[in-house]
Amino acid sequence: MSRRRLRFWPFHLAWLLFCALLFRGLREVEDPSRRADRILSNEAGRTAMEVLRRRDAGRFRDYHVVHVAWARAGEGAPERRWVVLADRVPLTGLKDAVVVELAAEDGRLLRIRQPAVD
Repeated sequence: MSRRRLRFWPFHLAWLLFCALLFRGLREVEDPSRRADRILSNEAGRTAMEVLRRRDAGRFRDYHVVHVAWARAGEGAPERRWVVLADRVPLTGLKDAVVVELAAEDGRLLRIRQPAVD
């Protein structure tokens, strides 16, 4: 081993110890992407597709989730919600797209609308 490699082993050991302490110290901290007061984004997408297919199974058979976005209260509506964009496969460039808005807390349907295209 070179002399240079031998000098840096204490830094590697300190880094491993630091990471282990962080891992242990942060294990009970809430993950901001998995907040306890709302459903997860992938669950919102799945729920939105179930709602659409219950409404019209034939029309929405070829649709899939394109994007799921979080919206705070006051951002276009008074309630906190998941906004799910669904489009037909192959993608239609929003010609046939549908937006499903679900309540953040429990995933209940708030509204189904066409996307706003500027």
